[in-house]
Amino acid sequence: MSGYREVLRHGRGRHRRRRRTSLKAAVTVGALVAGSAFAVTAMDDPPQNCDPQPRAKAGGSARRDAGRVDPCPARAAGPAGKAGDRDGPDGVPRGEGGTGHRTPGPPEPEGVYDRERCGNTSGRILLSLDDWPYNDPDRAVRIGAQLQAKGVRAAFFLINRYASQYPQIASTLRQQGHWVGNHTYSHRNLPGLSEDEVQDEISRGVHGNLLRPPYGDAGEREREIAADLGYRICNWTIDTHDWEKVEGAMRSADSIRTIVREATPGEKHNGVVLGHLFSNFPEALNGVIDDLHAQGYQLCRNTGPVGEQVPYPLQC
Repeated sequence: MSGYREVLRHGRGRHRRRRRTSLKAAVTVGALVAGSAFAVTAMDDPPQNCDPQPRAKAGGSARRDAGRVDPCPARAAGPAGKAGDRDGPDGVPRGEGGTGHRTPGPPEPEGVYDRERCGNTSGRILLSLDDWPYNDPDRAVRIGAQLQAKGVRAAFFLINRYASQYPQIASTLRQQGHWVGNHTYSHRNLPGLSEDEVQDEISRGVHGNLLRPPYGDAGEREREIAADLGYRICNWTIDTHDWEKVEGAMRSADSIRTIVREATPGEKHNGVVLGHLFSNFPEALNGVIDDLHAQGYQLCRNTGPVGEQVPYPLQC
């Protein structure tokens, strides 16, 4: 358990000094990884055309029924600048601003948890959907059923302020074979909160062991608190920018599809695609999946119902 706790606590370890790996150990690990990749490809998939580049909840705070609640936010400023947009989809107010979506860094060395890839080392791509379908809660399970029918497993990161009012949605998604993660209780920007508030936002989120911080924004303090509560940070490598408005309208399904199709091989291999439940991303899913298959990529396989705990490495 102590070793697992260290994996949770250090995340990608970007701000921590790493020990050097011996040449012998590196060669051994490389051989094992190469053998595993060959076995998966040989038994399960057609050849890929891509060019890869290089606890139950643990201690901390118990879930509480009371706490500070801000208005529902959706997305904060992105690379194109969205900080001034205070209203979410269909007029839902946004909460306190964030620092914008994080740009994924280069892949971490083998054996180090890569939070942009959520620990995905399968070679496959994980589709993920965030937030909440504000005016149509059942949209989440319809999307889940659509992906299940295609044999695809996705990850849904739900805002628990809303998900807690419809507990059957998270349970149905898991029965459909999808992972359900914590997107905090009310989608507040964690680095701008006190330590107690961060702990409250995470501990009152959806139960599990994967946390997607609002706006992808989590520093060392937030990662430490998340680890103490039993969560690994899970961000993304491909941001579809589906939350952006283009010429006054939500980005179209065709535009979203193009963004994913034109992402780099390094972003796709072991990649994670970010979309939202309130946008046109669900309408783009069929085209996104077809495009990725045409490019030689495979997606995480749906092998049946799952529990609250997401395995590490991901069983894609």
